[in-house]
Amino acid sequence: MNIKSILKKALEESFLHLNYSFDDLKLDFSNKDDADFQCNSAFSLAKKQGHSPEIVANSIISNLNQDVADVWFAKPGFINFKIKDDVLSKCLNEAVSDKRLCLETIIDHEKVVMDYGGANVAKELHIGHLRSPIIGEGFARLYKLLGQEVISDTHLGDWGLQMGLTIAQLQDDGYIDGYFDTSKKNKQITLDTLNEEYPKASKRKNDDADFRVKAETYTKLIQEQKEPYWSVYNHIRDISVERIKYNYEKLNCHFDLWYGESTCAKYTDEVVKLFVDKGLTKEYDGALIVDVAKDGENIPIEKKNPDDPQLYKNPMPPVYLKKSNGADVYDTTDIATIYQRNQDFAPNKIMYFVDKRQFLHFERCFRATKMAGISDENQKLEFVGFGTINGTDGKPFKTRSGETIKLEDIINLVTDSATKKLKENGIENNPELALQIGIAAMKFGDLLNAPSKDYIFDIDKFASFEGKTGPYIQYTGARINSLLSKGKVADKTDYFEKLKLINIADENQRNIAINFIKLQESYFACYKENSLSSLCMALYEFASSYAKFYNDTRILSEQDDNKRNSYLALSHFVLKAISQAADVLGFEIPSKM
Repeated sequence: MNIKSILKKALEESFLHLNYSFDDLKLDFSNKDDADFQCNSAFSLAKKQGHSPEIVANSIISNLNQDVADVWFAKPGFINFKIKDDVLSKCLNEAVSDKRLCLETIIDHEKVVMDYGGANVAKELHIGHLRSPIIGEGFARLYKLLGQEVISDTHLGDWGLQMGLTIAQLQDDGYIDGYFDTSKKNKQITLDTLNEEYPKASKRKNDDADFRVKAETYTKLIQEQKEPYWSVYNHIRDISVERIKYNYEKLNCHFDLWYGESTCAKYTDEVVKLFVDKGLTKEYDGALIVDVAKDGENIPIEKKNPDDPQLYKNPMPPVYLKKSNGADVYDTTDIATIYQRNQDFAPNKIMYFVDKRQFLHFERCFRATKMAGISDENQKLEFVGFGTINGTDGKPFKTRSGETIKLEDIINLVTDSATKKLKENGIENNPELALQIGIAAMKFGDLLNAPSKDYIFDIDKFASFEGKTGPYIQYTGARINSLLSKGKVADKTDYFEKLKLINIADENQRNIAINFIKLQESYFACYKENSLSSLCMALYEFASSYAKFYNDTRILSEQDDNKRNSYLALSHFVLKAISQAADVLGFEIPSKM
């Protein structure tokens, strides 16, 4: 039962009877204490009808079926609805016995490829890699819950200059001699080795021109799968991917595909030829480019000095398909990846969860794929850009020494904080539970914000068992688990779900029911807004409404069996709803805290 849909249908029937346009129909949750929903349509209709809002509102009310809610007029032109208690009871009893809690699905079914994670091979995961898997995983789960087909791909950065740089440095430091001379032995390469070698190479390329040329040459040889560079490359990739998977699994992030930029390599020549054959390319400084600027972009600004380099207004750089040495670049591989995904999956939509500073890169690639017909006009290419994570000083979150903090250190930080909180609650030596709570703290703290916003990483605030935090949601669920265990409900799940025992009988229970309806609506708000913030807020309000009921009601000591069973059935229902929402956000509800 979708109460908001029922009210909307009743309003539509009244509008149809009065010959009012559905374009003016507005139904929202009310912020008044005495009403659950509010319709403000009378204001816009009054102007069209030449009557006062009061007359129009009362004409709508007089044609409304009032079986679901009590309806009344409120000045100057509002129509208020208060859902009847028996209707709320019926709504919750239907939901508790349904696996999806009667959550509707999106009518327009889509196959969606989601690109998130984006870790780079041979590089240590750091805090800059945190938001993509958290946000992307949340949306993958949301889309699946709403009935969409999702294919998630981490799209590893495994094909760029960092690979050539790393191999060149490993060679200079004697790690891979055996690959070039069988009479010699290779040194053992570990993740720690790569964490030392790549930063060294990255810094070195800025001061050593010969080394940079060597690294660029090695990059091209890797892309051509030339030995022994190809074997070294695969060895490095395997070492990195194993650790990347380990850290993503700790974050409770899972992928259908572990593809990388290398996966689309076999398509790059085909894609480049497609652009060339369509006459979309031109040469610039030895490189092959595609101009993707629209009218009004790349407009020259009048020079003050004829010798100054040309500047542009609203610059839209071209797409680079080939470097001057013939190597592929990020533009090439990202466009070829879209081509590959369309060949393999033919998705209706491809979504990218990437740092918002990458917007221009993806906008250029999206335009190029549309120009070349790689992505047809009906396919949606969406960029969901996220902001940075800052410390409490408002600056990008770093170590005390000023270095970028590792992702693994972030996970350890939130886990240690959770360990201390658990110790205060009398629970010690439970690292698995501490990790669960730490991940919830981190994820909820992130997703509470719109993706595009920067936010402050405040571990003390995020890990609190009170307020708008993941641990607060978990604590509410753990409380209910404990209650149901004491009430011996665990053995009677079918009994509490099938007998429809929930009976809404007071204001606290009403608030739980109304906040559940808001929670269900928030899933669709998140789908439209490309932000999970609405779900976080609705989940917090829902958990808070149950907390008030829990604190104000003697549940287990209630002597009236009907009331006691209703309270326990309601608690069981709340736990299911909290667990469903938490699962979308990517964290678990523990049995105790």
